[in-house]
Amino acid sequence: MLTRRTLVVASAAGMASASAPFSAWALPTRTLRFPRDHGAHPELRTEWWYITGHARSRSADGREFGFQLTFFRSRVDATQTMLSKFAAQQLIFAHAAVTDVRGQKLWHDQRIARAGFGVATASTEDTQLKLNDWTLQRDTAEPSRYHASLPSQDFALQLQMNETQPLMLQGQNGLSRKGPEARQASYYYSQPQLSTSGKITLQGQTFDVTGTAWLDHEWSEELLHPDAQGWDWIGMNLDDGSALTAFRLRTASGSALWDGGSFRSAKGELTIFKRGELSFKPLRRWTSPLTQASYPVEWELRTPSQVYSVKASIDNQELDSRSSTGAVYWEGLSELLDSQGRRVGRGYLEMTGYAAALRL
Repeated sequence: MLTRRTLVVASAAGMASASAPFSAWALPTRTLRFPRDHGAHPELRTEWWYITGHARSRSADGREFGFQLTFFRSRVDATQTMLSKFAAQQLIFAHAAVTDVRGQKLWHDQRIARAGFGVATASTEDTQLKLNDWTLQRDTAEPSRYHASLPSQDFALQLQMNETQPLMLQGQNGLSRKGPEARQASYYYSQPQLSTSGKITLQGQTFDVTGTAWLDHEWSEELLHPDAQGWDWIGMNLDDGSALTAFRLRTASGSALWDGGSFRSAKGELTIFKRGELSFKPLRRWTSPLTQASYPVEWELRTPSQVYSVKASIDNQELDSRSSTGAVYWEGLSELLDSQGRRVGRGYLEMTGYAAALRL
């Protein structure tokens, strides 16, 4: 759901002044308009563009990977009235990660910079994002195509992702509630079933890959209720062309403060889940040797129409982003199984607030 959708704003929120000139308010219902709403919304505090996916090497060994790339934009309230060009009015963060299923290892990196001076940019007209040499762009000549380039020391992503289905508005026509108060909400759309090709490089070895990806774009003024400890979220591309989103906000006791999501069938029939219609039940946990946080890496997920199991492809997919967003979270490639134990899809599971309470 968000962090994607990630924790982003933890550090930006920490930079905001207690007397900041902005206060949270309920987002109005509005019609999302494209391509404008593919771009940035700097008037709101928090925003992210989040792509996750599964890829397989074209070679005979069929080596499998998960990949994740996220660009965040965060408004710094305390600097909004400053006139200096050097005032950090917007921060741009980015995370990238590759899960090597065969090697049972997660590779990840992170970047942060203030917007401006050609170093970090987030266009308000379309998806055109840049942070140093990391980029995510919607192709101006072919608007149904995204290009991502994220080189790092130990790995690199060079991917092209093509739309195969219409975008999917989450919540009430793109306005998604995230808590018991109306101001805890976001504008939110998804683009599931993105046909993906390109290259993944690990420690100097480059793999030509094909696969399927999922894009979330979300922006908000306030996301988390004070009682929220964190969230659990999945975005799953099903093998038959369907798409499943499910999330819950948790209290410190582990109970659901809020939940929601959607299911779109291969025929395009969209069902929006109402609060209380989902049930997340942990089945197996993994304890991080780094943080000692205990994460449920297998879940039973009950929806109004189906019971699924969600199973991590590898257990250790914890990301430490304390040097950028200020948070530790688990985010990784996972399988979706039906009630008979058959794999019916793949996607990403994200869990925040297990190492420490998340504060946005």
